[in-house]
Amino acid sequence: MRVLLVVDMLKGFLLPRGKDGVRFPLYCGKAAEQIVPRVRRRILAANRAAAPVVFLCDRHAPEDPEFEMFPPHCIRGTEQAEIVEELAGVAKNAVVIPKTRFSGFFGTDLDRRLARWKPDVVEVVGVCTNICVLYTVCELRARYIPTHVPADCVASFDRKAHDFALGEMKEVLGARVG
Repeated sequence: MRVLLVVDMLKGFLLPRGKDGVRFPLYCGKAAEQIVPRVRRRILAANRAAAPVVFLCDRHAPEDPEFEMFPPHCIRGTEQAEIVEELAGVAKNAVVIPKTRFSGFFGTDLDRRLARWKPDVVEVVGVCTNICVLYTVCELRARYIPTHVPADCVASFDRKAHDFALGEMKEVLGARVG
């Protein structure tokens, strides 16, 4: 069985501004916007295969300590924390797992769900390649779970860091990248 993890495909990372015109501080740029149709196709393929689709979504408390490193973003209950419209409702049996750290495992039930599903491979798509994607892949590989990262379905606001993270996932962590 295959499991698709969709990491932080949220308005706060994929839209430059909210409905009110206010700039989103962690907008990942055009590179991130361009992966949306490809991620949608991966979700539709997972639907056809009856594979689980998990949306790992930043959902921070207003006083989250992460805001000492990054500007406040994706605060639960705000527009920034919503899945982008092009992907919301596309997965037939989507599971939404809120997260508050870089890894999709920290403080979530992802580990328990994967243990129940026993996937042959976990495919990871989304943003940011060098932050939440990388650290989630690191945790998958630490559990010896075969992992695939389609390079055309991940993006970041920093191209150099994106390329570095792809290399780390492939060369150091042993994920299949490409």
